[in-house]
Amino acid sequence: MTTTAIFGAGVMGETLVSGLIRSGRTPGDLVVTGRSPDKVNALAERHGVRVMANADAADVADTLVLCVKPQDMAALLEEIHDHVAPGDAVVSLAAGITTEYLESRLPEGTSVIRVMPNTPALVDQGMAGISPGRHCTDDHLAEAEALLSSCGKVVRLPEKHLDAVTAISGSGPAYIFYVVEAMIEAGVVLGLPRATATELVVQTLYGAATMLKETKEHPTVLREQVSSPGGTTVAALRQLDDHKVRAAFVTAIEAAAARSKELASGQV
Repeated sequence: MTTTAIFGAGVMGETLVSGLIRSGRTPGDLVVTGRSPDKVNALAERHGVRVMANADAADVADTLVLCVKPQDMAALLEEIHDHVAPGDAVVSLAAGITTEYLESRLPEGTSVIRVMPNTPALVDQGMAGISPGRHCTDDHLAEAEALLSSCGKVVRLPEKHLDAVTAISGSGPAYIFYVVEAMIEAGVVLGLPRATATELVVQTLYGAATMLKETKEHPTVLREQVSSPGGTTVAALRQLDDHKVRAAFVTAIEAAAARSKELASGQV
């Protein structure tokens, strides 16, 4: 079994560690690094993985998973550069860091994969987009796919689409939470206790998502099944249309994609 090193002991780093172990990986085959000794040691204690310095982890690992913040990436790549061996795979989960950026700061010919994950990976319901770099092998791409599959679903696609992936699934959970907040507030305005409103909205969201996934019906078909002529649902949907909510969502997601492109080109 190959050794996987996860650089960064934050939320996504620990999510990957726990997902890999649940999916059958041996804790001894996993190495973690991080800037906070207390955080890294606590993670190691919880999961039984090894702790190493960045350079040592790069020396022993076949797959290097970079889970640091984008602003910390340059320093990490400089530190591990001389410890990345031919045949290693480098997988980056940092937003806005392109494969070209990684390849230019790693040994020539290094196999690089860029990943755009999202936070539902915390509950094994993540949605990740993965894109290979110029030198990425099929085996390394499959390895990256297996890594991310431990905590959700994975789709392979060309890197040119990752700004759209960022805008839809990367940032998408926040849009859903935003809608949930609004629906809960509406319930409170209508006189429901907040806890009751929250339970109603969360279960409705879960049920609607499950219907989409299991019935494979188009969302328009499912929406029309709820929308009786002259009824309550169409009265609400008319208000949403009058306030151009659909157009606002499209514009918002376009803005997120544009911002992703700016970040990838180095604009802060």
